[in-house]
Amino acid sequence: MNNLIQNFIGFEGRLNRQPFWISAIVLAVISIVISLVILPIVGFSVMPNMPTIGADTSPEDIAAAISAAQSRAGWVSLVMFLIFAYPTAAISIKRRHDRNSSGIDVWIYLALGIVVQLISALGIGMTTMQVGTTTVPMPGPIVTTAGVILGIYGIYLLVVLGFLKGTAGPNQYGPDPLQG
Repeated sequence: MNNLIQNFIGFEGRLNRQPFWISAIVLAVISIVISLVILPIVGFSVMPNMPTIGADTSPEDIAAAISAAQSRAGWVSLVMFLIFAYPTAAISIKRRHDRNSSGIDVWIYLALGIVVQLISALGIGMTTMQVGTTTVPMPGPIVTTAGVILGIYGIYLLVVLGFLKGTAGPNQYGPDPLQG
């Protein structure tokens, strides 16, 4: 247990694939529990509650409710991203060290992730679409492109961090974790 906690603290040393995956799964489970159990209890769900739609609800009210829900979900997602950025960076940087890399690509990914989350939370780059008589907000080309770029970058990091073998023997970041 102590070794698992150490994985999330600091950026020194190396981490091979098995402890990386265990640590990543622990972070994912904690994130899911917070998002789906704890946040709704305290009233900050990532999946916002929509107002009841009645006969007297206007299309403008619906559009405003959708926009407000998207903004609130964006801010909650940004806060969650920021909370998990440090432990994610710690395990990812240590994993990059195992591959004899500084981990600058992890910092770039996290910075881009924060920017995309902030853009989404602020509603920048949003556009509208007409659905019947209702104007509905939706991500515009800027947000969509940024999301696609971040997704491709994330796939690259998934392969590098999760599937490629580390450097055999000691490297500039420490001894080989597989050699004890």
